[in-house]
Amino acid sequence: MMSSAGCAHFYCHECWEGYISAAISGGPGCLSLRCPDPSCGSMVLQGMVNKLAKDEDKEKFARFLLRAYVEGSKKTKWCPAPDCTCAVEFLGDENYDVLCNCKFNFCWNCTEEAHRPVNCETVSKWILKNSAESENMNWILANSKPCPKCKRPIEKNQGCMHMTCTPPCKFEFCWLCLGAWSDHGERTGGFYACNRYESAKKEGVYDETEARRERAKNSLERYMHYYERWASNQTSRQKAQADLHKVEKEQLAKLTDIFGIPETQLKFIIEAWSQIIECRRVLKWTYAYGYYLDDKVKSEFFEYLQGEAESGLECLHQCAEKDLQAFLPSLKPDSNETMTSSAADFGDFRVKLAGLTSVTRNYFENLVRALEAGLEDVRAAGQAGATSSTATSSKKGGTKSKKKQHSKPSSDHTDDRWPCERCTYRWRLFAARAAGRDSIAEAAPLLLPRLPPPSPASAPSPPPTTAAAANQARRRAARPSSPPPRPRRRPPPTGCPALPGWRRGPRPLPANPPPPPGRRRPRPLL
Repeated sequence: MMSSAGCAHFYCHECWEGYISAAISGGPGCLSLRCPDPSCGSMVLQGMVNKLAKDEDKEKFARFLLRAYVEGSKKTKWCPAPDCTCAVEFLGDENYDVLCNCKFNFCWNCTEEAHRPVNCETVSKWILKNSAESENMNWILANSKPCPKCKRPIEKNQGCMHMTCTPPCKFEFCWLCLGAWSDHGERTGGFYACNRYESAKKEGVYDETEARRERAKNSLERYMHYYERWASNQTSRQKAQADLHKVEKEQLAKLTDIFGIPETQLKFIIEAWSQIIECRRVLKWTYAYGYYLDDKVKSEFFEYLQGEAESGLECLHQCAEKDLQAFLPSLKPDSNETMTSSAADFGDFRVKLAGLTSVTRNYFENLVRALEAGLEDVRAAGQAGATSSTATSSKKGGTKSKKKQHSKPSSDHTDDRWPCERCTYRWRLFAARAAGRDSIAEAAPLLLPRLPPPSPASAPSPPPTTAAAANQARRRAARPSSPPPRPRRRPPPTGCPALPGWRRGPRPLPANPPPPPGRRRPRPLL
């Protein structure tokens, strides 16, 4: 039989089969295969390949075609996970975090691991810093000194300050001041101290090499602080993933056998562990965020938010890991432990775990949004605090202003940005703390409106005479009972019940509370 590629050049099927097989063996260039005739440019389409090629060649051609489509599309990318052959299509959402069918979560923009709330540029700098040789040089600068004679780096890990370089140099010197040891002795502090170095340090006379070494040491210590915690959260996340796999494969079936609950009603345990894994990922990248955060006020507030996030996550992790073990039989074969937990206890555990999962999810979502916005409310609270301080100082300086102006922070995000679902707590309180307020009382003017001062009419009157007192007593007897006094202003909320150790605070009073019903101005005495 004869076939053509839609042109007037016909060839037998055996020739077509060999021609197509040779082109496919050559690689992805087979996608632009043309008619065998040199003067013809007709393309060989996929239908003709499926009709004339071998099964093995058909599979290769299909893979080449799929790869060309994915790599040529702006909305489709390959999953960067190892050994994953899936392609992911981006739907155009503002969030660049993408979850593949292989359970790998990555950023669509940079194809790195999902890294909210850190942007792609910060992630690139952080990964480059972790793998660069610059940190090795910082370690050498911070933990070694060059020999004053041969300039080879020497590390001191123990012993006195008397150093001897290795052969063939064999130069003896002081580790602190790098001076010749022949000029040292008891008069300079002995073997474990150097008076020359201490006096130069007090006078501020530093060698450039020593100052550079001190800067490298401080930089290395700061980097190691953030890197160790970044790596620790990554390890905890991997362990949580392994624990989730164990729960899905073993523990859910055991709970079903013990309490007779179908696995579809035990999804709250899976949701809790999934939330733990996601929170560990967020916490991991917050340390990269904090490393590049230069603003001191924002850095203090960020560390507070980060600490509260870790505390809340630990509570959820403990409940999902340790509290669940009370409802499972012991895994030891020789254990005679009996189950004492009832279905009611398991119901209480379900309510507790689901509540902690919801609260933790809400906190971390707000934390991510706040960090992505650059902690803008901290700057707003700081500006409000500066305005209030300026007004106070101008009044003390002798200005003739009749009324003190109290600045109020903007409420752009007070009601819809960082509210707690269970109380009236607002995180602007802690923004005010980070702006320089050391106590709740000092931060309160930035959060709650100041109540108006009491009117002069409500001030107590001097004791009347006997006749006036009698008339006043008769009038009081004729009047209806007086309304209850206006409630006094309470302090602002001291905490949020979403995290352990916090308690519910009272709701703030309105700026201009209406007068109680039935309240009248007192009449003048006769």
